[in-house]
Amino acid sequence: MMLARIAQFGVMFSGYGGGRDRDRGGNPLGLLFMAILAPIAAMLIQMAISRSREYQADESGAKLVGDPRGLANALQKIQAASQRVPMRNANPAGEHLFIVKPFTGQSLMQLFSTHPPTEKRIERLHQLFGQF
Repeated sequence: MMLARIAQFGVMFSGYGGGRDRDRGGNPLGLLFMAILAPIAAMLIQMAISRSREYQADESGAKLVGDPRGLANALQKIQAASQRVPMRNANPAGEHLFIVKPFTGQSLMQLFSTHPPTEKRIERLHQLFGQF
């Protein structure tokens, strides 16, 4: 994210837009394009890391307790409760603070999610049960 910010400020304050651009061989449109896409790419990477950390936390919790079935059952109950009583005034910026994904989204929007689907977390915990 820091590299993306550096690129954005570089485009804003580097003096692009004048006639000297052709002399320097710079491409202000390319830099502007990268300054816009780099933060999006950084955010996608950050969200993917957050989802992998959720899986690691589940695995660590299951190893600590010694039985992943208990954690899987707890996740199922929390997921069922969150579907019965949906959140009305929640802010998506606080999504990372929840145990299960509080907002629904399919396909492409899952790339921007901080939580993996609860069903996949439960499935992985059941796979861990065979290892214990």
